[in-house]
Amino acid sequence: MRFFTVRFMIVIGVATALRSALADVDLPLIDIKSVDPTIVIELRYSGRNNLIGHALYSPGTPALVRPEVAQRLAAAQLFLRRYQCGLKIWDAYRPRSVQMQLWQAAHNNDYVADPRAGAGSMHSWGVAVDATLTDAWNNPVSMPTDFDDLTPAAMWRYRGADPAIRAHLRLLQRAMASAGFYGLRTEWWHFTIADWQKYLPPGEAKLAAQAFGTRWQGKL
Repeated sequence: MRFFTVRFMIVIGVATALRSALADVDLPLIDIKSVDPTIVIELRYSGRNNLIGHALYSPGTPALVRPEVAQRLAAAQLFLRRYQCGLKIWDAYRPRSVQMQLWQAAHNNDYVADPRAGAGSMHSWGVAVDATLTDAWNNPVSMPTDFDDLTPAAMWRYRGADPAIRAHLRLLQRAMASAGFYGLRTEWWHFTIADWQKYLPPGEAKLAAQAFGTRWQGKL
């Protein structure tokens, strides 16, 4: 009986967090876990291990994206399973209010998009994720940097000498490219759905295309 009560409370907590996350969102978003429960979720802005140093999301916030993005993440996960690896999501949909806090902390649009300029961050449209690689047991593997490392070491093209890091990064990039994502020049962990312009209002899409180019610079 106690097990049932605890499990029921967990389900209620997840449902409450999902409703809270969607309360002020005018986008068709779904929980990544509802499409592929094997994808690991570790939203860094739900804790202190991030650029800001404190939580920006409520406890239990799910990783939300547009349905088309979730399906492509499932395809990338299937690709990685052939190599005994998997995806871990560090961020997904990001409210503009959170984007503003990041912008105020970073003040550098080489890394953080100004939510008041053009389309803002692709995260705020549900078409981008921050992702890394895990092994078959969902343990982290060596990658170029940690999340939110706003330094040249986080560039899309790894310039270090560690062959394992290079192989891991290349595998992640191949998986995401095969599933229909582009990368970002300054952040190896950032991926945007290739046809992102379809999901933005025409005016916003035009501004974003002018700012970033019609294709992201990290495209494989």
